[in-house]
Amino acid sequence: MKNVKEVQITLFLTLLHVCYAQADYAPYFFDNGPSSDNGNMALFSLSEDTPVGTQIYVLNGTDPENDPVRFGMVFEKGSKEYFKVDPKSGNVTLIEELDREKQDEIEVLVSITDGRNKVVEKARVFVTDANDEQPEFQNLPFIVDVPENAEPGSSIYRVSAVDRDTGSGGSVTYYLQVNPMNKFAIDGHSGVLRIKPGEALDYETTRTFFVTVVAKDGGGKYNGKYQVMTSSATVTINVIDTQDTPPTFIGTPYFGYVYEVSVPGSEIFTVYAKDGDQTDPNPIYYSIVSGNDDVFSINSTSGCVTLLTYPVNLKKELFEVKIKASELGEGGKLMDSTIATVSIRVEDLNNHPPTFYGENGPQSKFELTMYEHPTEGEILRGLKITVNDSDQGANAKFNLRLVGPSRVLRVVPQTVLNEAQVTVIVENSAAIDYEKHQFLTFKLLAVEIDTPERFSATADIIIHLLDTNDNTPKFSSDFYIARIPENSPGGSNVVAVTATDPDSGLWGEVKYSIHGSGADLFIIHSTSGIIYTQPWATLDAEVRSKYNFYVKAEDTEGKYSLAEVFVTILDLNDHPPEFHENFLEKTMVIGAPVKIEAIDDDAEEPNNVIEYSIMKADPDNIFDINADTGEIKLKPYIKSMDIVQNITKQKDCTWSLVVQARDRGSPSFSTTTVVKIDITEATQLKGPMAAFLMQSRDNPLKALGVVASIIGSMVVVTVLISTAIFMRNTKSNRIMPARRIIRRRPKDRQPWTFNVPFKRWGSTSEKFLIQDPADNSENVNGNNNVRRPPPPPPCAPSTVLLPQTKPKPGEWQKEVPTISGVVASKATKKSTRRKDNEVSSALVSELKMRLEQKMLESHQGYY
Repeated sequence: MKNVKEVQITLFLTLLHVCYAQADYAPYFFDNGPSSDNGNMALFSLSEDTPVGTQIYVLNGTDPENDPVRFGMVFEKGSKEYFKVDPKSGNVTLIEELDREKQDEIEVLVSITDGRNKVVEKARVFVTDANDEQPEFQNLPFIVDVPENAEPGSSIYRVSAVDRDTGSGGSVTYYLQVNPMNKFAIDGHSGVLRIKPGEALDYETTRTFFVTVVAKDGGGKYNGKYQVMTSSATVTINVIDTQDTPPTFIGTPYFGYVYEVSVPGSEIFTVYAKDGDQTDPNPIYYSIVSGNDDVFSINSTSGCVTLLTYPVNLKKELFEVKIKASELGEGGKLMDSTIATVSIRVEDLNNHPPTFYGENGPQSKFELTMYEHPTEGEILRGLKITVNDSDQGANAKFNLRLVGPSRVLRVVPQTVLNEAQVTVIVENSAAIDYEKHQFLTFKLLAVEIDTPERFSATADIIIHLLDTNDNTPKFSSDFYIARIPENSPGGSNVVAVTATDPDSGLWGEVKYSIHGSGADLFIIHSTSGIIYTQPWATLDAEVRSKYNFYVKAEDTEGKYSLAEVFVTILDLNDHPPEFHENFLEKTMVIGAPVKIEAIDDDAEEPNNVIEYSIMKADPDNIFDINADTGEIKLKPYIKSMDIVQNITKQKDCTWSLVVQARDRGSPSFSTTTVVKIDITEATQLKGPMAAFLMQSRDNPLKALGVVASIIGSMVVVTVLISTAIFMRNTKSNRIMPARRIIRRRPKDRQPWTFNVPFKRWGSTSEKFLIQDPADNSENVNGNNNVRRPPPPPPCAPSTVLLPQTKPKPGEWQKEVPTISGVVASKATKKSTRRKDNEVSSALVSELKMRLEQKMLESHQGYY
């Protein structure tokens, strides 16, 4: 029973569940329309400048049973997720930055579920525009060529700018930046650039204009603000000169190839021509004149020749296609033209190596004769070399290289396709030197680049050089030193100079000449460079021992160089020593030498160095002589006349000797003279004057000159002193005493003796009086108007004077002065044989008496 009840309960519950399930309804979104910000996002639009993180929408819906709902959002696989939704609230948030120009519509699947039922709908979100794009110019850069004769107002170019925004933000207008020198205008809507009316272009004035064009959009909102966006570009306008020269093809001759793998439309070759008026080129129009056989065509603008059919349909292996290049004038008018030929060869597999060709066919050796030192950058036009590889495509691409002396020549082109004219250009002119190499050898090497076979070819280039006079004669030394004896006869060889000129032929011949004031006695052989003395020349080292002059080496075209020559005349011993006289007389004071002198006229040592010696003396062994100076002295033991008189019995003491003067040259020369020497004893003179007189005894003129100079000096000093005294007296109106002056003694003074000193006077004017024995009147000079009383006569000395005695021989007395009143007695000269220098008392008494007597006589005028 229990199991039956359980089964019944289960069935009841199952039935109840089935009934309940049949009554459950699915949830649904509210459809609120495109202007609503909640619902199912139907027809929802969003501006592209909406910031990331903004809540842009609310998903809204309900469940019929009022069960809670949850929202979901799913993007298609591989697409960027721009939004996210909150499952409970349905708030939709922007999580990626929008860009309408990249994606203007976003598809998303939104869903709503009550946990049991789920409804999914597809929504389209439209991205609306914001003004976030600036205009962009198309086809940059803008370069325009305008002929200088273009008409004012004519259009020369059209600029174009695109703004990817929509509406007013996507519209573009144009204008030019303000420039006072601007000669152009632009249409604001079309962008057409024109020459301003009334303006003209002048190539000689301005060749290039730079015009700045500004593109501006119509404006719009961005991030809530209104903005206008602009961009600018520069238009380069080249003014083209007028035409007067036909076009020329560049890079001729032209060689093209058709390969077995070529197809219709394959490029065979591109010709290039340019207007001969390089400053004002016209466009070139290309056309085929003949030789194409309807199998080739050419692009009229680019000059590219293309194939029209398959190579198997070609009936010839070589086509000579003549192409015409015409200048394209205004309105498409064809103007001057020129024609070139393109040789088109039909080629097959890589089975041909590169080959060098000359004027007469294949050639492996090329020779050229040229002058040395060509101009750097010069093309060796005598080398006409063509290189060709008959294969096609990459099989015919190879490199050219010149092997030889480094950086002397270079070859162009360095990379060749099929065929090219080889050009050899001078790179280093100095290395192309005839004096270094009379010919140069190079290897011209062509090696394929991209082929496994690496086929190659070589050709020898031999350049024979011709000489030019590019060198100056050069001496082997900058200077030459020569020595020649003074007795060399005229025409003697002095020195040989050498100069070389590496040039060949007449340019290498050198001629010599000499120049300068020192070259008068010399000549030079014009071809050998040997310098000789003139045939009439006489060299004398004593007259001139040094000569220098220049030698000049000159080629036939006058190029020259100089070197200096120094010639020294070697002195020979050709002059013997000579005394002033053959017979000399000298006075010798015992203890002092006498000197003799000989002169040798030779110019150099040792020829003019003299040695003196005594050859013979009478008496013998009395004198010594200094070999270098010629000073003759007595032997040291002869000190007085007594010794001399003991040696000889002659009263005059005059001895003679024969002196020889010999030079040190080789061979040596000598001469002799007889010297008579008078022996005297030294005088009693002492002091500097005595020494001077002793030194000057052999040269009396010298002593006389000294005495004359002393007397003259004294006269000059006396005149100066007299003049000074006269000028002083003239200024003071006073005449100074001209006669004998004595000192004045005071009246109360006792008669003076030699033992009483003089009294000091009160003033200097009282010390002197004028003595005039003939006239005792007043002073007529007017300078001593007050008559002074005469002083008392001096008293005689108390000492008794002895009778006068005559001075002994050998003594002399100085005159006692009468001016100062001072008695002085002095013996100035003493006898050489007396040792007692005291003055006797009798002489003193005599002197005192004489002095007193003279003073008494002088004072008589005062009484």
